[in-house]
Amino acid sequence: MGRREINVFSVSFLDCIFCGFGAVVLLFVIINARAANQRIEQDLDLRADVDRLQLEVLDKKKDLLLIRNSLESSEAELVRTEGLAIRVEKDLEEKKVELADYEDKTLASKDHINSLKADMESLEKAYKRLKTAGVEAAEGTKVKSFVGDGDRQYLTGMKMGGKRILILVDASASMLGRQIVDVIIRRNLPDEAKRSASKWQNAIATVDWLTSQLPPGSRFQIYTFNEEASPLLPKTKGTWLETSDLGALNDSIESLRRLVPRNGTSLHAAFEVIETMEPKPDNLFLLVDSLPTIGQRKSRAQKISANTRLRHFHSAIRKLPMSLPVNVVLFPMEGDPMAASSYWRLAMTSKGSFFSPSEDWP
Repeated sequence: MGRREINVFSVSFLDCIFCGFGAVVLLFVIINARAANQRIEQDLDLRADVDRLQLEVLDKKKDLLLIRNSLESSEAELVRTEGLAIRVEKDLEEKKVELADYEDKTLASKDHINSLKADMESLEKAYKRLKTAGVEAAEGTKVKSFVGDGDRQYLTGMKMGGKRILILVDASASMLGRQIVDVIIRRNLPDEAKRSASKWQNAIATVDWLTSQLPPGSRFQIYTFNEEASPLLPKTKGTWLETSDLGALNDSIESLRRLVPRNGTSLHAAFEVIETMEPKPDNLFLLVDSLPTIGQRKSRAQKISANTRLRHFHSAIRKLPMSLPVNVVLFPMEGDPMAASSYWRLAMTSKGSFFSPSEDWP
């Protein structure tokens, strides 16, 4: 027999070769898939960072647009001041860029950097002065100034418009305190102690603030009411005063400071003032702390129930003209839970506003 010839490319050998090649291909596919997943995760992280940065940029742009819109709405006399402020702000940004560039240079530039810092501080001070001047110029449109305690500024939402503005101030005994026991105690004190009651002082400061916000060129009148209603300046009964008359404004506030809260509360007496005014008011501010204790006629009863006070309230508001907006400033009183909702509903239905100030406002 002859010797059998050996074939190195047998089927078993080829199977091994293909299996090894398949394993290499599978390993490459696994490694490539894992790398692709890592790239996708990195891309997602980077995209999230980019989105966050874009949102921050949009927020900053929104803030910048709000600031620019506020500046553009200022009065004509602020134009020059605003122009100077913009130029100072631009110079400030340029100095900041220069400062950042010089910080990367050698120690020999430190003197120059210190000089730039000094320039930047002076520019910031000048910018603040210009902004302050702009605010003061804007406030020059008010009929009179008002200085409150502290440096806070509140947004009240009060509707300050109108050509004839009537302010009705509750001067009943309940204005002596925020709790019934305080009212009872202060009611038996001397007049000077009654005038110094924190709630009454809060009401006086609110009237002072309101008169400082009256629109220039409008007319006003201020009445106080308890069981009856009377103007702060007796000789001006039934007439309108000009907001340009600073003497009348200041005399009204001084008269209010001398007043002593006493007796019950009659909204009928307060709203009957509207009928005596010619022409009629087109904006009303009502400063009050509770529902009325007296109806159209004074009752001899010692105690007035909550339902009776609510009936007095609904009876009184029928005297109000339909088109007159009523802006209510409520100084809440303990033991009168229906007052807030009742006066809020009155303000909303008359298209006025409702405001309950804190003890230290304005």
